[in-house]
Amino acid sequence: MIEQTLVLLKPDAVQRGLVGEILSRFERVGLKIVGMKLVQVDAELAKKHYPDALIPIVGGKTKKDWDAYGIKYTESVEDIGKMIINATRKFIQQGPVIAVVLEGLHAPEIVRKLVGTTGPKDSPPGTIRGDFAHLSLGYASTQKKGAANLIHASGNSEEAKKEIELWFKKSELFKYPSVHDVHVLYAPYDL
Repeated sequence: MIEQTLVLLKPDAVQRGLVGEILSRFERVGLKIVGMKLVQVDAELAKKHYPDALIPIVGGKTKKDWDAYGIKYTESVEDIGKMIINATRKFIQQGPVIAVVLEGLHAPEIVRKLVGTTGPKDSPPGTIRGDFAHLSLGYASTQKKGAANLIHASGNSEEAKKEIELWFKKSELFKYPSVHDVHVLYAPYDL
């Protein structure tokens, strides 16, 4: 099942000079870059990528984090969610982002494994976030700032399709053979 997925190298990844290291991890497992560009995200694109529909989800997760840390608050889940989404939108606009479309077998699933969990502190060593970030989402939320977690990766195939359409025109995506196609996709010899 050949799929495509979207990866965004966020401003912190670009500013820290981690782009090559991160992209090489995807290429080493056989994923192919079929689209890539440097983008300065504006408010409109930030809102489309992080839509208002995420407010109750993010608010609920943040409330659980705050409860677990014993943080006292008076805001509603809705208000907490709005604060986090607005901070996340602001963060992605802080500097250039590298948008990448990767292609390969089970691409969304493989990329998510390589990236680690959304919260860097909970990502195991060997993952991108586990190796290069340590911030907790709970702490970032107490500072009312977007989490510097280096990277966005589509959560699943359906999300990937929508996000790719948001970030790329069809003319910006390429088809070409790679050496991995021979080793992964085809049986060049009979056993």
